[in-house]
Amino acid sequence: MKAIVVTQFGGPETMIYTDVEMPEIHSRQVLIRVEKTSVNFADIKSRYGKKGTGTLPFIPGLDAVGIVERVGADVKHVKVGQRVIAFPQHGSYAEYAVADEQLTFALPDEVDVDTAAACPVVSFTSYKLLADVARLEPGETVLIHAAAGGIGTTAIQLAKILGAGLVIGTVGSEAKAAAALEAGADHVICYEREDFAEKVNQLTNGEGANVILDSISGWVSEKSMTCLAPYGRLVHFGNAGGAVGTFATKDLHASCRSVLGFSFGTTRKMRPHLLRDTAEQVFRLLADGRLRIKIGRRFPLEEAAKAHEWVESRQSTGKVLLDVRR
Repeated sequence: MKAIVVTQFGGPETMIYTDVEMPEIHSRQVLIRVEKTSVNFADIKSRYGKKGTGTLPFIPGLDAVGIVERVGADVKHVKVGQRVIAFPQHGSYAEYAVADEQLTFALPDEVDVDTAAACPVVSFTSYKLLADVARLEPGETVLIHAAAGGIGTTAIQLAKILGAGLVIGTVGSEAKAAAALEAGADHVICYEREDFAEKVNQLTNGEGANVILDSISGWVSEKSMTCLAPYGRLVHFGNAGGAVGTFATKDLHASCRSVLGFSFGTTRKMRPHLLRDTAEQVFRLLADGRLRIKIGRRFPLEEAAKAHEWVESRQSTGKVLLDVRR
């Protein structure tokens, strides 16, 4: 089969489109004929050797949409011929991928293939962050950093769907503000031009945000504590900024505020059963049209390096898809 293989850690040029052996499945796995996959920031980190990928060479990619070709002897809930999304065991930038049954989810007919390809990481992560980790309550104010990206635009919509009273987004440049506003944000702050914490406090009459979703880390995490409301929850789920943020205990107990951590990758590996309900909720919202995944650009699989360059340029908004079969 054809696949993208990372031959050494480094830039996009290390990704080669080549022939590799077809993967084998064990008794609780399924073989999927991949139609499309998406580019996630974690793919880029893995390519640089920063994500615990392991030995070289490897096939990147976290999620895929396709048709089940074969199932293992002990698979009970997935059938050959089903249209599914999955989180493959060893990469998705390929014509075929293998996934555990627990990480393979049958798609409703109402969800089209592009939406399915764009949705897995961004929608599952956003739903877990807001509904299960932050436990968003109706009427609360939500602040979402990196609001123009795939998770950002999805989380804005889900916050509204789950009953948020006010949704504020931050972006790194004015050019990205439109994407966050289009997704439904009530206000968008460019943190390169404004003090976002000061602005959030102004917009909330000094109360601050009840929930803050932070995938940047560093100074953004630290600054976020100055606009986190009493009983507020800051959910830290990434370090796109590359720096480490520091929190002080004095900022927590008296104000009843919390700093919570979440990793979608860790959840897939250690508690995959928690994603079954998430899938049901997300698919329901996609099927009835309440949740829409913004798609930025599409590239053929053989141009995965160009897709990575586009995402790394920080110009991209929404999800970037790779078409495996055209």
